[in-house]
Amino acid sequence: QVQLLESGGGLVQAGGSLRLSCAASGYIFRPYTMGWFRQAPGKEREFVAVISWNASSADYGDFVKGRFTISRDNAENNAKKMVYLQTNSLKPEDTAVYYCAACRSLSTPVRPDEYDYWGQGTQVTVSS
Repeated sequence: QVQLLESGGGLVQAGGSLRLSCAASGYIFRPYTMGWFRQAPGKEREFVAVISWNASSADYGDFVKGRFTISRDNAENNAKKMVYLQTNSLKPEDTAVYYCAACRSLSTPVRPDEYDYWGQGTQVTVSS
């Protein structure tokens, strides 16, 4: 079982930045890929970013356009792994709950239904 816990959300003015963190713990049988998704009220869950299990590849949603950066830090003792989402030049339309997700894939999937584990989410609110 994998547990994911997001942090780092909050209220920020347009043009500001936030660094979202996701701590992954629990016993992981094989390499996993980590992704970030977001969901605004009344909208479907949307792909934000994904990074492969060995950090060799990453992909971003079209709306990101160079503003966000995903990264990861695998703990050597396998006790806890971290994934981050640096968000810059935030816009009011970036307001949403941001979710961390993990999947047992060696590629970089972008659909929510391809992910096996989800965190509870962290709220990001961007004021104009």
